Amino acid sequence: MRLSSFKLRNIVVSVGCLGVMVYFAYHAVHGDHGLYASWRLQSKLDTLRAERDSLIAVRRDLEHKVGLMRPESIDPDMLDEQARATLNLAHPNDITIFRDPKS
Repeated sequence: MRLSSFKLRNIVVSVGCLGVMVYFAYHAVHGDHGLYASWRLQSKLDTLRAERDSLIAVRRDLEHKVGLMRPESIDPDMLDEQARATLNLAHPNDITIFRDPKS
């Protein structure tokens, strides 16, 4: 049985359209802006947000310590702690614990 040219043309057009659809579907999932890329970006965004939140907490802590050292409101304990750390001195009643730098 012989196919007419009309039926053959319909089959070729259908296969061609299917090929184009498969091409675009593949790139919608695996392409540079596809689903997998979107998931990777979302994962990276979550990681960066967590890092940002931890850095904000560190900054808040540092701002609090700097606030304690301001001339208009110096905290005597903070001043003593910073002076001892800077001058590398200890009070005679302090307990000093030496750490091994190798561990």
